[in-house]
Amino acid sequence: MEAIVSQLPIGLSIGAVLLLIALGLTFTFGQMGVINMAHGEFIMAGAYTAYLLQDLAGREAVLVALPVAFVVAGLMGLILERTAIRHFYGRPLDTLLLTYGVSLVLQQLARDLFGAPNVQVQAPTWLQGGFGILPYNRLFIFALAIGSVVAIWGYMNRTSQGRRMQAVMQNRQLAAVSGINTGRVDQRTFFIGSGLAGIAGVALTLIGPVGPALGTYYIVDAFLVVVAGGLGQLRGAVIAAVALGLLNSYAEFWTNASLAKVIVFVAIIAFLQVRPQGLFVLRSRALT
Repeated sequence: MEAIVSQLPIGLSIGAVLLLIALGLTFTFGQMGVINMAHGEFIMAGAYTAYLLQDLAGREAVLVALPVAFVVAGLMGLILERTAIRHFYGRPLDTLLLTYGVSLVLQQLARDLFGAPNVQVQAPTWLQGGFGILPYNRLFIFALAIGSVVAIWGYMNRTSQGRRMQAVMQNRQLAAVSGINTGRVDQRTFFIGSGLAGIAGVALTLIGPVGPALGTYYIVDAFLVVVAGGLGQLRGAVIAAVALGLLNSYAEFWTNASLAKVIVFVAIIAFLQVRPQGLFVLRSRALT
């Protein structure tokens, strides 16, 4: 029982990080059908943003880096969408190959700029220690994930731009003939989704070192969260991220890291055999 309780905050923090990463993929993959393998490098960019800001902000670099990393990763995603991805809409396999190549280029660029060895970002002093079995740094990650979910929900349901995003996600053709500039909506969606990956990168600096391959450790699990939760479904992403984080944590505790990945994959495959559309699915009207 002590082992089960001790692994709980670890699993929840992994789930919170996966949620931050998957939030962006939920909309870019669900809305535009883009399999963006470079999303992991936007995570890396957010983490290195916090590392660079240490010279200016010291131990408070993590807090200062949150908005900066959002903008940096968001602009990287926007540039990628405008220069390359927009020419491959409707061709998901082509976007996979394209963004995989971009991810390799960005990883090498990070090695050239920062070196191959991992670097460390110092956590603020007020995040040291803990409350019971919950370390303050992991509590901060929980709060960050919850705040991001609330902000995204408010954006989608309380703003005109968010309602346009939902319209494009549900029926792109109908949204276009209704006067919605789908290209502009795609740009905004890609910026927000990539920016959330930057925030996830800052969160990851609180639980481990930063390296050029940081994003590759999480990108596949984040796609699993999107598929299991349902394309474009915010509540599905929340539930799937928490479930996968807990499953990965306990499986790794009782076995090892490699076998834990296998267990997670098998569990997702078994789940998709029962619900291939994921936990939730977009409702739409159709003539039959």
